[in-house]
Amino acid sequence: MPVFNDWKALSLLLPDLDQAVAKSGLKARIILVDDGSTVTAPRVLDRNHFESIVSVDLVALRRNLGHQRAIAVGLSYIEANLPQSSVVVMDSDGEDDPKDVPRLVHECAANRDEKIIFAARTRRSEGWLFTFCYHLYRLIHFLLTGVRVRVGNFSIIPPNPLKRLVAVSELWNHYAAAVYKAKLPLALIPTERSTRLDGPPHMDMVSLVVHGLSAMAVFGDRIGVRLLIVVGLGMALSVIGLAAVFAIRLATDLAIPGWATYATGLLLVMFIQMLLVVIVFVFVILAARNTVSAIPSRDYVHLTGGSHRIYG
Repeated sequence: MPVFNDWKALSLLLPDLDQAVAKSGLKARIILVDDGSTVTAPRVLDRNHFESIVSVDLVALRRNLGHQRAIAVGLSYIEANLPQSSVVVMDSDGEDDPKDVPRLVHECAANRDEKIIFAARTRRSEGWLFTFCYHLYRLIHFLLTGVRVRVGNFSIIPPNPLKRLVAVSELWNHYAAAVYKAKLPLALIPTERSTRLDGPPHMDMVSLVVHGLSAMAVFGDRIGVRLLIVVGLGMALSVIGLAAVFAIRLATDLAIPGWATYATGLLLVMFIQMLLVVIVFVFVILAARNTVSAIPSRDYVHLTGGSHRIYG
């Protein structure tokens, strides 16, 4: 669980999670990733008595990285220090219902620990404006990438897929998108989004837009190719338009004085602009393939400021 100042919500969530895990006869170890919180974790967290939560460890980050990169650091930490562990990724504010955790575990077992199981939202709890913007984002994301947005962070990762995932550089930008980009096996189960247990959300409109752009950035090469195709079609239409202007000007009398000059100049300007866009796209894509990307499993240690146990 990534945490940024949500200690009150977390203290309410952990007992509910303990009960949900206990009813299914499971045991759990909690890894909290403190994403550069400005509020110190309260002592009340280590005064609880849990039935099925064996321990709660806190991994502190040196600075605030955002919840997606906090997830990447947490997964890399677990893969390095707790091998052969299945990992449930969930928010610490209560919006991911603890009752769905056993469902994720059982579905993972039903798939022989070979697939990452995501919770697919069937109903959201936000207002109409957020819902409208979210569906608009889903449409834009699909048009640009060809991938439908159906899941968030709430999921379970078996040990073998985890080993592969922490070596995926795109995990640094967006967890769910990195799973799709790496073509890791996955499955979905339907869930309903719950509500925050305490306080207002920390993500404002700017953070949400950055979050959406981070997801699309994972598919930057695919978006670039699609835009190149669109621009290429535009260039082809410009050439056809130029040919039509010359044909009408030279072979017919359907001409207004000066129209051919203006039409030809306008089409040439459009063609040159689209050609420049194509050249820029090509060099950007080629340059991106030559850059060294961050590897979470290799680089996470430089961002952690230590870990300690607060329960168990």
